[in-house]
Amino acid sequence: MPDPGPMPAISFQHVSKRYRGARGDVRALDDVSFDIQRGEFFGLLGPNGAGKTTLISILAGLARASQGRVSVLGHDVVDDYAAARRSLGIVPQELVFDPFFSVREALRIQSGYFGVRRNDDWIDELLLHLGLADKADANLRALSGGMKRRVLVAQALVHRPPVIVLDEPTAGVDVELRQTLWQFIARLNREGHTVLLTTHYLEEAEALAGRIAMLKQGRVVALDRTSALLAGTASTMLRFKLDRPLPEALAAQSRVTGRIVQVKAHDADEVESILATLRAAGCRPEDLEIGRADLEDVFLEIMQGEPRTAAAAA
Repeated sequence: MPDPGPMPAISFQHVSKRYRGARGDVRALDDVSFDIQRGEFFGLLGPNGAGKTTLISILAGLARASQGRVSVLGHDVVDDYAAARRSLGIVPQELVFDPFFSVREALRIQSGYFGVRRNDDWIDELLLHLGLADKADANLRALSGGMKRRVLVAQALVHRPPVIVLDEPTAGVDVELRQTLWQFIARLNREGHTVLLTTHYLEEAEALAGRIAMLKQGRVVALDRTSALLAGTASTMLRFKLDRPLPEALAAQSRVTGRIVQVKAHDADEVESILATLRAAGCRPEDLEIGRADLEDVFLEIMQGEPRTAAAAA
């Protein structure tokens, strides 16, 4: 019998989830299958309503799949829930905390949920690396939203889980926390922890995730290495500022954010064609840059087009 290889950190196999809604059955997930290998930094992306949070809820044991199987380090999240949950550290989207304890007390209580004792050295390290050292004895209800977010991260990591799940961890937080968090999580990943990240900040996913899955309407529409996804789209992107509407010929293929316009171009001839169209319409672009497409460009292209996976590409 061939060697099946190392056991994945997380395995989603044919996972579907249906809800009974006012207009009949709603399919939140539709036959989702992929594995996340040990030590990976994996990105899970998709627009609102794509099924990301539903998939994370099933992984965490907070929801049941209608069909399929989910496991963490070989432990089924239904049949072997306790072992699967011990292997996970989950940072949720919502700010959920107990207002009656200090930060240190909350971390000690969270440790106790997993049977971990006498881990004050690790708690001190978490407080230091997450910028909470001076808040250790502060009551949770007195903290700002950003500080509460840091406590949620610390709670997720307090039992040293081999698999870390970050569900929109930097939504609405300051730049300092984002930098602090990613430095610490990147260090844990280098030390062997598996990381699953969902985020709407696509530059974070591009910088951190080695492999990415994209969901659309509950289905996987892209699954590949980040570098391969970037290589599969238009290699050149024109970026410039404009104080007037784009010519109709360019508007449909452009992404406009305020004054900033981004237009895909596959080669030098297409770049010249775009500039000629602008000149003919009397448009004078400012701060013109020619660069490579980024993950946001790939994301929009995939969401508007056909599914793209490593298997399909092969």
